[in-house]
Amino acid sequence: MARLGDKVAIITGAGVGIGRATAKLFAQEGAKIIIAEMNTDTGEAVAEEIRGSGSGALFIATDVTDSASVEQTIAQTVKHFGRLDVLHNCAGGSIPEDAPIDTVDWDVWDHTMSLDLKGTMLCCRFAIPAMIQSGGGSIVNMSSVVALQGTSLHVYSTAKGGIISFTKSLASSYAKEGIRANAICPGIVLTDRVKGRFGDKLDELESGAGKVLSTFRMEKYPFGVGQPEDIANVALFLAADESRMVNGSYISADGGMSAY
Repeated sequence: MARLGDKVAIITGAGVGIGRATAKLFAQEGAKIIIAEMNTDTGEAVAEEIRGSGSGALFIATDVTDSASVEQTIAQTVKHFGRLDVLHNCAGGSIPEDAPIDTVDWDVWDHTMSLDLKGTMLCCRFAIPAMIQSGGGSIVNMSSVVALQGTSLHVYSTAKGGIISFTKSLASSYAKEGIRANAICPGIVLTDRVKGRFGDKLDELESGAGKVLSTFRMEKYPFGVGQPEDIANVALFLAADESRMVNGSYISADGGMSAY
């Protein structure tokens, strides 16, 4: 039996990386998918791939940092599919210019907070009323291992730490409405963006050979590093009814990085 049988799921940033892997997996498990993505080419491509496999999917151009855009996406979702059961806030990321707070440019602060923290909050703000009308649902937010460790990525760490606190607040506030909220804290995941950013370090990352990646301040990759599908599997668990007793939690899907 499909684990998400006939649920309607919005996945932000679903044109690439973890979002794309999650959209495809959710569709395989019976969900109808909204690809909420800024890039029309990648968003449409993922939606078409899912429809080609026989599942329902709709691409909606979405800027998670813009209140009107997010509100429209939620409205279109309910109009098209009639309900909303799952919100997976996957849009986000760090930028190379992130740095300690005494040197970082304030434009980096504004960009990262807007994309990661504000984007997550806006999507929840407009999705929750639709979920309440549907009788409840599951919110899966994307945090990061950097929220659990001290790193030199001061801005990104702060944004992702805020997502954990925000998730816990959602969980306590909307449980009575049948809405669960949880977060995932991935480590390094070999998305196209990460591959492009780290370039010649990829062999070190993929080998799990104990090389040091100073940005993340860790010494070992005991299970190597993650693939997008690894995180999609965690999101599936949190979205599905089998995780009904999990609320206000975060799962460290980092291969053990945060244990060191």
